[in-house]
Amino acid sequence: MLAKAGAHVIAMSRTQGGLEELDDAIKAIGGTATLVPADIRDFDAIDRLGAAVHERWKRLDILVGNAGVLGKLSPLGHVDPKTWDEVMGVNVTANWRLIRSFDPLLRASDAGRAVFVTSGLAQKCWAYWGPYSISKAALEALVKTYANEVASTPVRANCFSPGATRTRMRAQAMPGEDPETLPAPEDVAAQIVPMCAPEFPDNGAVYKFAPAGLFKQA
Repeated sequence: MLAKAGAHVIAMSRTQGGLEELDDAIKAIGGTATLVPADIRDFDAIDRLGAAVHERWKRLDILVGNAGVLGKLSPLGHVDPKTWDEVMGVNVTANWRLIRSFDPLLRASDAGRAVFVTSGLAQKCWAYWGPYSISKAALEALVKTYANEVASTPVRANCFSPGATRTRMRAQAMPGEDPETLPAPEDVAAQIVPMCAPEFPDNGAVYKFAPAGLFKQA
């Protein structure tokens, strides 16, 4: 969607096949991309990417933090430390590392925009969804803190909550649900695009997907 709007996309993913499919889709609409095969938990790779972007472009106009893991659904007392660390590492720490590496590049842009994907579970806190809900609440606190730190600059940082979407993570969490009743990922992702535009004014807010268009969480 961002490529269609004219952005050169720098895509980071641990799956080479997924990156190649994305590259093909971007080329099909006349766009360009730089592919970075790496695990988001490889924090040194994030730092290397930040250095490479600085060397080549000197700035970053848009940062989208989309990586996320569900973990296992279980009572908090039954969550094993490995699962906890994985969920926090991907959903929280990796996004902090993205901010840490790319903040100077966003500030170098005329209108840097950062969007991080959150979840309604950050507020709902359903039973047995502990690590996921807690990590998303922490992510929102992280982004709001960063938004306050850049409030006097041209940078704006916000969260986007996609809601129930036809993804593998949703199928993992809700195996009995008919995926055809849910919006497609590409339809949901399209609503991130206006949040990345220079004219988007909000900072430190959470916006939710809706079929009729974005709406701001109260």
